[in-house]
Amino acid sequence: MLVVVITGASQGIGAAIARAFAEEPQARLALVARQQHKLEAVAADCRARGADVLVLPCDVTDEAAVAAMARQVLDRWGAPDVLVNNAGQFRPAPLRETSVETFRAQLEANLTSAFLVTQAFLEAMIARRQGHIFFMGSVASIRAYPGSVAYCAAKHGLLGLARVVREETRTLGLRVTVLLPGATYTPSWEGVDLPEERFMPAEDIARTVRALYHLSPRTVAEEIVLRPQEGDI
Repeated sequence: MLVVVITGASQGIGAAIARAFAEEPQARLALVARQQHKLEAVAADCRARGADVLVLPCDVTDEAAVAAMARQVLDRWGAPDVLVNNAGQFRPAPLRETSVETFRAQLEANLTSAFLVTQAFLEAMIARRQGHIFFMGSVASIRAYPGSVAYCAAKHGLLGLARVVREETRTLGLRVTVLLPGATYTPSWEGVDLPEERFMPAEDIARTVRALYHLSPRTVAEEIVLRPQEGDI
C-alpha cells in the first residue's frame, strides 16, 4: 500500500501529481483542496486508474481544519508514504500596489499552509522512520520577479521552511525535496497571451515527483529546478 497526501489537488500540478501516483499499485490517495466538486472530478480519474481515493475538502490555512483532515487520513490509512505540499496561490502585484491583506493572504496560502500540513503529519511519519515530503516551491523561491512581491516572499519562505525540515528529519528516516518549477501550464496562467507550448506541462512536474520518490532510500534530491526549454517567462 502506498499512501499519498496531496494538497492543492483539485487542478493544475496537484491534480497531475494525483493522476501520476494513481498508477502505482495499491495507491491510496488523500486529495485535499477547498473545492469539493473539483476534487471529485480528479478523484474519478484516479479511481479509474485503480487508486483508492479519499476526498478531503479543507482550508489548509486553517489550523483546526488541517488537524481534522490529518486525523481522517491517519485513522484510515496511517502515516503517509508521500506528502506533497502543493497548495498555493499566485496573485501578482508590485509592492506599491500590494495591500497588507493581500500580502498576508499570499503568505498564508503558500507558506503557512505547508507549515500546518507538514506539522500535522510529521510525528506519525517520524514514528515510522519513513516517508517523503515534497514542497512545491518555484523559481520565484530563488530569484526576484518584479511585480510579484508577495508571491516571491512567500516562495522564498517556503524554501527556507523546507530546508529546515530537511535538516531536522534527515537522520530520522524522512526525505525532503523542494521542487522549483518555472512557468507551468495551469489555470494560474489563464488569460495570458502566450502559446501553451511556451510552458512546461503539469504532467512533467508530476512525473518528476513520482520519479524522485522512487530513488533509493539512500538518495534524496534536496532541491530541483525545472524550467521551460526556452527559459523563464
